[in-house]
Amino acid sequence: MADPSLMPDPKRILLVRPSALGDVCRTVPVLAALRTAFPRARIDWLVQDSFVDAVASHPALTAHGGGVLPFPRKRFGRLWNPKIALELAQWLDALNAAHYDLAIDAQGLLRSAIFTGFSGAGTRIGYSNAREAGRLAYTHAVYAPADWHAVERMLHLLTPLGISVAHPDMRLYAPPAARDAVASDARFAGRFAVFAPTTRWPSKQWPAGRFIDLARGLLDGGQVDRVVLVGARGEEPQCAKLLTWAGSEPRAVNLIGQTTLGELMAVIGRSAILIGSDSAAVHIAVGFGRPLVALYGPTVAAFVGPFGRDGDVISRVHPGEVHDHKADEPGGTQMARITTQEVLGACKARLGVHAGVGTD
Repeated sequence: MADPSLMPDPKRILLVRPSALGDVCRTVPVLAALRTAFPRARIDWLVQDSFVDAVASHPALTAHGGGVLPFPRKRFGRLWNPKIALELAQWLDALNAAHYDLAIDAQGLLRSAIFTGFSGAGTRIGYSNAREAGRLAYTHAVYAPADWHAVERMLHLLTPLGISVAHPDMRLYAPPAARDAVASDARFAGRFAVFAPTTRWPSKQWPAGRFIDLARGLLDGGQVDRVVLVGARGEEPQCAKLLTWAGSEPRAVNLIGQTTLGELMAVIGRSAILIGSDSAAVHIAVGFGRPLVALYGPTVAAFVGPFGRDGDVISRVHPGEVHDHKADEPGGTQMARITTQEVLGACKARLGVHAGVGTD
């Protein structure tokens, strides 16, 4: 129910969701809902500078002069340096001077709450059950149960504004330059599968050797013409065996550590299918409506999985087992239970339905 004390038609809105990349991608339904509710408002998004491409081209953001407010996290992390501390103070002053009417903290951490407070907005909405003391920065604190999906929890923040979303708009938009570059690259013509074999936590990784077997099955079976490996710079050691195989396989394209975020989005947007563990690439695939096989172990897909795509998740966690992605076990064992054959079968089923080449 809408709170009658809130401004009925805010002119300047700030959406605060700095990180992480997968969470930023899952926050776009909040942006889309705000644009629908306030079609004439300027909406800005405060996001970590390395994730700008994820949202900068979204039409709901760029309408009426809105855009991204990049937060240089790595630079501002060195506050022991007086010069950088001064830069942060100036950055916060500029944020405060923007005169926002409404600010929404969709992250719920102390840092994001500080940003929300410094926005100067008369209405500041966040979680009442935030994990840190950030709720003190809000004028309106909303309770969102922890056992809801992350997308549902974020959309619930809009209830004081009288906004209810029946069908969340998950669409993502690649930067035009990246989209055009990928479209003109012969490596991404025809049907190709994107493999996202890397994750931040070792417990969430599917054995790299099984990606090799999966690739051979898809390539030799004619389901795809090529496989494309994606991941962040520095993640190569996680899948060294897979990369060695790709180096001698002409039908494999290794892009790990070699793309901008915008290019990664454009590649996924043109893919025939994406296969990956719990990582940002899975949520990007959702944002482009691509066929998907998501491999989950120590994280609960019902809370953080690909939204609206429960049927695309394979998980072999036994009842009563602990979900703990920060420990190597039992996550490693849970992921190892997922067999190559069942993933290959799931891929074939999805490719049989979605026979066209992807577009973004």
